[in-house]
Amino acid sequence: MYRLVLYGLTLLALVGIVLGFLGLLPYNGVSLLLSALILLAACYVSNFIFAKILRVSVNVESVYITAFILFLIMPPPENLTMAWALILAGVIAMASKYLLAPMRKHIFNPAAFGAGAVFLLGLSGASWWIGSSVMFPTALIVGLLVVKKIRRFDLFLAFLVAAAASIIYFAGSADTYQVLKISLLSGPLIFFGIIMLTEPATTPPTRKFRILYGILIGALFNFYPTPEITLLLGNILSYAFGFKRKLILTLVEKNDVASGIKEFIFSPDKKFSFKPGQYLEWTLPHANPDTRGNRRYFTVASSPTEENIKLGVKLNKPSSSFKEKLQSMQVGEKATAGGLDGDFVLPRDKNKKLVFLAGGIGITPFRSIIKYLTDKGERRNITLFYSVKSEDEIAYRYLFIEAEAKVGLKTEYVVEKFLDESAVREKVPDWKERVFYISGPEAMVNAFKKMLLKMGVSRRNIVTDYFPGFA
Repeated sequence: MYRLVLYGLTLLALVGIVLGFLGLLPYNGVSLLLSALILLAACYVSNFIFAKILRVSVNVESVYITAFILFLIMPPPENLTMAWALILAGVIAMASKYLLAPMRKHIFNPAAFGAGAVFLLGLSGASWWIGSSVMFPTALIVGLLVVKKIRRFDLFLAFLVAAAASIIYFAGSADTYQVLKISLLSGPLIFFGIIMLTEPATTPPTRKFRILYGILIGALFNFYPTPEITLLLGNILSYAFGFKRKLILTLVEKNDVASGIKEFIFSPDKKFSFKPGQYLEWTLPHANPDTRGNRRYFTVASSPTEENIKLGVKLNKPSSSFKEKLQSMQVGEKATAGGLDGDFVLPRDKNKKLVFLAGGIGITPFRSIIKYLTDKGERRNITLFYSVKSEDEIAYRYLFIEAEAKVGLKTEYVVEKFLDESAVREKVPDWKERVFYISGPEAMVNAFKKMLLKMGVSRRNIVTDYFPGFA
């Protein structure tokens, strides 16, 4: 996910510099190139210093992402004062990640904080030159790819609708169509909403709060002098409702739980609360990371009733550099995690009948949920379909056997074939009364969802386990 954002921002920066040389932007190519170099250097050096002083790991992608966002919204230097303002914006942005991070979780979008700080100091202000009609096509394409990857269309659309309503309100008697057209094509609305607003680290953890957050920021979009100030106010609200910690986790055990699936058991530095079925963003610094970077999203396979944190990981060949590092970890080594998120959780109504559809490593959120129900002795009407390519790929079978006796779980293993409509109808004759939960590789999730919709299952009764960068 972070590499996609970085590549997209790099493309936007290059396009902007080329358009500057062609005279299609208010700034010339030389000044834009100088601005990019200043911000990249300021962010990289200051981040390196902060990380060394505070002895924390560095996520290089986030350094460059912040630098490029600042580049795309700040005016290039026309004099020495503006050059120093750029340097200060980069340093302040990096400082906010370390110094305004209670419990090791930063509160503010770093780029917005850097730009907002120099504006409030009266040194400079964001010009948001990315909001230009000639930059719009590239910005839109990059932005939509990012939003698709991180599954934040709900947040972006909520923001866009609320912002449009706010624009219309403030436009008064002006031509509504022209005002909206100018705002979309020649303003910061799209870049702000797609790239900056949707940053996972500073957005609320659940869909309901994300939508409310998007509506609020959209409604306030025209109230404040610059968009970054609006975003900073929103970040404070998001922090109030979000997961406020970065966890330090120590590896205590590794187990083979099925063919090609390994379980990693970590001890957290402190107890934390989560709902079974949610996920965390894991950071594992390592030498020479590949294009997928050093961060991943993994479902917490353990239950809140268990002391340690478990990960069930599918080990593909060839593996990513992240998974290779994970496999080579020795007992006692540490990783960090944060960004607790996810709506793939049990419904509040305990009488609701459920069907779990799992494919391969997609069993992990169900392992968390079923272990929780078993430990609590909470009976629910659940049928689990577990689809695998071969018998030796079945993970956590012992738990499902225990749950069948204790909480009434019904398990159906689908081996060496695809789960079809007839099997669902046969094994779950009351399927029309049930809510279906689907977890697994994206292609499988889409296929199961399509099958259920064809059967006549309402979209409201289909819950999918999508999260940024399914690993």
